[in-house]
Amino acid sequence: MTNTISVQRVSKYFGDFMAVNDLSLEVPPGTIFGLLGPNGAGKTTTIRMIVNITVPDKGEVRLFGEAMSAKLQERVGYLPEDRGLYKKMVVGEQLAFFATLKGVPKNKTAKLIDEWLERMGLTEWKNKKWEELSKGMQQKVQFVSTIMHDPDLVILDEPFSGLDPINSNLLKEIVQEMKARKKTIIFSTHLMEQAEQMCDAICLVNRGRGIVSGPIREVKRNFLQGMSERKIALDAENLNGYLNHSSLIKSITPRNHHLELTLQDGANPQELLQQLVAERVTINRFELVEPTLNEIFIASVQQTNNISRTAMDE
Repeated sequence: MTNTISVQRVSKYFGDFMAVNDLSLEVPPGTIFGLLGPNGAGKTTTIRMIVNITVPDKGEVRLFGEAMSAKLQERVGYLPEDRGLYKKMVVGEQLAFFATLKGVPKNKTAKLIDEWLERMGLTEWKNKKWEELSKGMQQKVQFVSTIMHDPDLVILDEPFSGLDPINSNLLKEIVQEMKARKKTIIFSTHLMEQAEQMCDAICLVNRGRGIVSGPIREVKRNFLQGMSERKIALDAENLNGYLNHSSLIKSITPRNHHLELTLQDGANPQELLQQLVAERVTINRFELVEPTLNEIFIASVQQTNNISRTAMDE
């Protein structure tokens, strides 16, 4: 199976500044892939190299197994972080213009535009100028211009900027529909909660380098294995004060519907479970608390920043 995107040891300099440093990633078809990292990490520069706006100084980028070409451009939809539609042109004309650029047959364009405007709740704004629209409406129009030609690869750079929760959910719904049709979606953001909800796999970038990558489940599992401190979500009856006397437990934090137990460093969760069973505790829930993508993001970025500072001091 040919990957939709293959980035091999790519680097990009702007003067003396290295924006992307020896970055590699592979994105298979039918995947929602998160390109994540703090602001200034190199995400947008990487995207610009993928779509051939910027040429890498080192390394190679291939789409659908090939170097980028004019024909391949028609298979790509790119929503940049910096929006770029024409302020004085009305919405319908803008969408028709972008459809032409992407090779949509003229006899299908008008119907396609009307269908998408209805889906996005923008029908009454078809003949309004771009500058008359709210920021959220502008974002929805640009999203339509990105996907209207039914691309095989969709790249969304901070796609939910300016959208309320209802319209954010609408965009997520459309993205999931594209995935179901085996489209590949690159989703770039610094908002980890959104990435965790949507992505199958991620590459976390910091200071231009890929520092964590892989399927989200694998990333979480690897992070858990590296933690000396484990947390357990426990919902149980008949505890009779047992937890306060267990040498395995460091602290207890009440949550809405369970207790969160922080175990002593190196303590085995299975040993605690066995002890609870031996005490005849009625257990409704006992499970390891997974780290959130946000926690992994913060810990990984801090670690790489500390390593970088140490290297500079030396």
